[in-house]
Amino acid sequence: MDKIKVGIVSYLNTRPLIYGLQEPPLSHQVELIEAYPSRLADMLVNDEIDLGLIPVAAIPKLKKYHIVGDYCIGAEGEVASVCLFSEVPVEKIEKIYLDYQSRSSVALLKWLIKEYWGIHPELIETADENYIHEIKGKSAGLVIGDRALRQRKVSTFMYDLGAEWRFVTGLPFVFAAWVANKALPTDFEPAFNVANSLGLKHIDEIVARHPFPDYDLKKYYSFHISYKLDKRKRKGMELFLSYLK
Repeated sequence: MDKIKVGIVSYLNTRPLIYGLQEPPLSHQVELIEAYPSRLADMLVNDEIDLGLIPVAAIPKLKKYHIVGDYCIGAEGEVASVCLFSEVPVEKIEKIYLDYQSRSSVALLKWLIKEYWGIHPELIETADENYIHEIKGKSAGLVIGDRALRQRKVSTFMYDLGAEWRFVTGLPFVFAAWVANKALPTDFEPAFNVANSLGLKHIDEIVARHPFPDYDLKKYYSFHISYKLDKRKRKGMELFLSYLK
């Protein structure tokens, strides 16, 4: 049988989920393909992968989809690695550079701008890392992933999108979920769930494997990122998807 092509994200926050996918027995069933979130979403839409940890905001672009397993990249509140950074308070921001690697975070930011903050900045699409150097004066930037953890040490103001969503809705937020574009073998999902859970039992080992001086990864994995796709996260995800329609 051909291996199932599984798209994984190249961020530190995914390492606990990926840990078990790289170990037998699941490693014999899958081919792991690494990219940043928005690229993985395109790959799933174009049928280049069978299953991917994709931004929730990309789900409506699929002709059909299946949420696979009981794990995700979510947050009960402050997520730490998805933030709007600026040198001025949010009401004084005139431009916002949008992280090219993101889909869900950009969509969430646009919703917060319109429905909560009530501001009207110019929104600027980006194509590479250079936009981070434009976060100065009244120009802000949405930064996600490992780069956001670094940017926390640089910017004066920081608006955590996970915390903002929780404040407005009272619900956790799901940034990315395991999504397939086709039905997978019936015995795959239980094995996939077991593999996803394995890394959560080896957090100390994962932290040791991935030295990161800019942020406490033990705190990040244990406090900020919430990996279980439970009923409340599914409710938050459904609410967010309803806002995208």
